[in-house]
Amino acid sequence: MHSGQLIEKRSIDYVPLAERHGKVWHLWPVWFSGGAHLATLAVGVLGISLGGNLLWTAVAVVLGCAIGTFFMAFHSTQGPQLGLPQMIQSRPQFGYTGALLVWAVALVTYIGYNSFNQVLAAQALHQLSGSFAAASPVSITVFAVAATCLAIVGYDTIHLAQRGFAFLMIAALAVFSIGAAFVLKVPAAQWDPSGFRTIPFLTELFAAASYQLSWSIYVSDYSRYLPRDVSIRASFWWTYVGAFVGGAWMMLVGTIAAATNPQLNVAAAMEHAADAVLPGLGKVLVVGGLLCLVTISALNLYGASLTLLSVCDTFKPIRSTAGKRIASILAAAVIATVIALGSSSDFISRFSDLLSLLLYLFTPWTAINLVDFYLIRKGHYSVREIFNPDGMYGRWNWRGLLAYGIGFAVMIPFFRTEMYTGPVAQALGGADIAMLIGLPAASAVYLLACRSLDIEQDRKQAAAADLGLDGAESLLEPRLAEQRQYPPARLASEE
Repeated sequence: MHSGQLIEKRSIDYVPLAERHGKVWHLWPVWFSGGAHLATLAVGVLGISLGGNLLWTAVAVVLGCAIGTFFMAFHSTQGPQLGLPQMIQSRPQFGYTGALLVWAVALVTYIGYNSFNQVLAAQALHQLSGSFAAASPVSITVFAVAATCLAIVGYDTIHLAQRGFAFLMIAALAVFSIGAAFVLKVPAAQWDPSGFRTIPFLTELFAAASYQLSWSIYVSDYSRYLPRDVSIRASFWWTYVGAFVGGAWMMLVGTIAAATNPQLNVAAAMEHAADAVLPGLGKVLVVGGLLCLVTISALNLYGASLTLLSVCDTFKPIRSTAGKRIASILAAAVIATVIALGSSSDFISRFSDLLSLLLYLFTPWTAINLVDFYLIRKGHYSVREIFNPDGMYGRWNWRGLLAYGIGFAVMIPFFRTEMYTGPVAQALGGADIAMLIGLPAASAVYLLACRSLDIEQDRKQAAAADLGLDGAESLLEPRLAEQRQYPPARLASEE
């Protein structure tokens, strides 16, 4: 974004080096606040709701967050290197048109999460004030409007809001955590190591992992304006620390609240537990979690906008403008709100099903994307060719599509959902270990498929295509880009 620009213009187009700004440490508050909200709280409840105890549910939360955040943080490092949003980066692996498969999955995520966020926001407002109905259409709609406005303003304002809310939530969570250790009365059975139960443990473990992994589809959207000289190590760790601590901490608060108040809904259980620590702290936590829920919903709308514009660009090349950003954000917000208004009952059960679906859909993609970036092409891509429908990456990349298909197929016998339980999952007593199968399978197939790829020639072609991308020629009038057969919209948005 340019200095003094109120509404962000850039969307799926490349961010030139001259516009890069920010500090790498800015990543931790984005992802701390991205996890420290009320929807994350609900993830920590799943193990308890299935009959697990506090001890083993907490262990599952920490391990699941550690696993999911590991893969998510590696995606974050791609932003400064490429200066592109996360989803558009799937074209080299799946093809110019083939990437539509991945984008469809991403849209399900963005809109699905926001629908649940809106339902949870209405519950939280009811908890704060009985004058609001628990499923109030007004509450759901007002929440959507707030998130939409923040998404429209864009990248820099989202970063600023996340930093402010991060410090608020750290203070509130610290008071609760310290006080809970001394004040809350937890039944002895909740700490009994012999209370281990396989299904609740694995359900919580992989729910936490998939929840953290689901940020992968847009994590580099919020690092793409950083200077290119930001190191991979720095961007990884600042992202990992923020996302892991924020996510795990909030999930554990949900676990403790559910263990001490199993009869209450998510927001009510947290408020009751926090008030037991310090009168009035419950409302502070609910308000803080609600504010962070607004910002993460804005992130979802921002990502949905980028994905919708990528889809449109596939069928007809577009030029990035603020108007197109706003229109796509509004479209995503309306769809999510309509779904939220019609699906406000049995929140935890539906949320669990969504997490399971996301885990299955994201597992092969994250394996393919990371293997390609770190092991195959090692960060060498052509920005121009990513936007060239007849370019070096092709319209359909059989390697990525094959690896995705096989990676997904081998997980099916391990699925465990309300609608379908695979034979292996049944044999394991309902335990779901699909992620452990899909990740190595998709990675191995993609690595084998890429053995026929001439990597040296691929790198040379990418380097040649991007000559002058950030030099004088990239600032010339659009006719030059047309002469090169690269639509000017992809190099820079209209000023």
